[in-house]
Amino acid sequence: MRTAYDFSPLYRSVIGVDRMADLIETAMRSEGDRTYPPYDIEKIGEDAYRITLATAGFKADELELTAQPNLLIVSGRRTSGDEGHTYLHRGIAGRDFERRFELADYVVVKSAQHADGLLSIDLAREVPEALKPRRIEIGAPGGSSEPKRIGDDKSDRQAA
Repeated sequence: MRTAYDFSPLYRSVIGVDRMADLIETAMRSEGDRTYPPYDIEKIGEDAYRITLATAGFKADELELTAQPNLLIVSGRRTSGDEGHTYLHRGIAGRDFERRFELADYVVVKSAQHADGLLSIDLAREVPEALKPRRIEIGAPGGSSEPKRIGDDKSDRQAA
C-alpha cells in the first residue's frame, strides 16, 4: 500500500522545499531488493558521516563507487565465477548489486576503504565559504555608505 502526500502547503511558506519533496518521493519508491547488501550509516562528527556496506565475497576491484551531484552509487560486479564448486548450501549472497544513496547539498565523498568484507565510505558536508552565515554591519543614517567594520582602526582614526 502506497500513501501519497501533498506538499503544496509547504510550497507557500518554505522556499526550496521542492527538492525535499522529490527526495521523499524517491525514498518511498520501491526499487528492487532494498536489503542487499546490508549497510549502516553513522554520524562520526559534526559534519562527517560513514556508510559501511557488508560486501562479503567481493574483492576491492569488483566494487565501484560513483559520486554525482547529490548522489552516491555503489555497485558490485563479480568477475570470478563459481566454476568447479558444488554447494550443498549457499548462504553467502554473492550476487551483483547497485545501491544508491541520495546525498544532501554539499556532502562529498572523502575516502573509501575495503577490509574484512566491509566497504567503508567517509563523507563530509563542505559548505562553501560564500554560503556560510556572516555578520553584516549596520551603518549609521547619514553616515558613510560603507558599513563600519569592527576592529578597523583606520576608519576609527578618520572619524576623529
